[in-house]
Amino acid sequence: MAKIISIIAAVSENLGIGLGNRLLWNIPEDLKRFKKLTMGKCVIMGKRTWESLPVKPLPGRKNIVLTDNPQECFECGITAYSVEEALRLCGDCEEVFIIGGGSVYRQFMPLANRLYITRIHSVSEADTFFPEILEKEWKLVFSEYHKDTEGISPSYTYCIYERM
Repeated sequence: MAKIISIIAAVSENLGIGLGNRLLWNIPEDLKRFKKLTMGKCVIMGKRTWESLPVKPLPGRKNIVLTDNPQECFECGITAYSVEEALRLCGDCEEVFIIGGGSVYRQFMPLANRLYITRIHSVSEADTFFPEILEKEWKLVFSEYHKDTEGISPSYTYCIYERM
């Protein structure tokens, strides 16, 4: 059976995903959703995403760190030096999650089958961006709006896209 390659990200209206190697928002419900979706799965990330994790590795998941530097090796994570190697290292995982950052999203976008996107209804200053989701390639199959809760976090919409 072929692997399902899923990308998961929280994305602002201007496609921002990070600033200074940090997420742009701290939305507890979105973090719970991320954990629920990725638990027990293989997660692939870039070096900067790995470095930004508060706990390494992410518990309950097979952590693969993608780097193009053959001198790098990540303690407590599995190091891959190409997209192909990262996927091979996932072994028999049925669904693989690509969790960032911007460069890794761009590398995996042509291979992905599914996108789990939290659309944040705000424009945020960012230095890392998500690739454009082209309507001719992706079909929105699920959408659920969440209103701003007492100024704690911005309004957002959970979206799931499937490749057409």
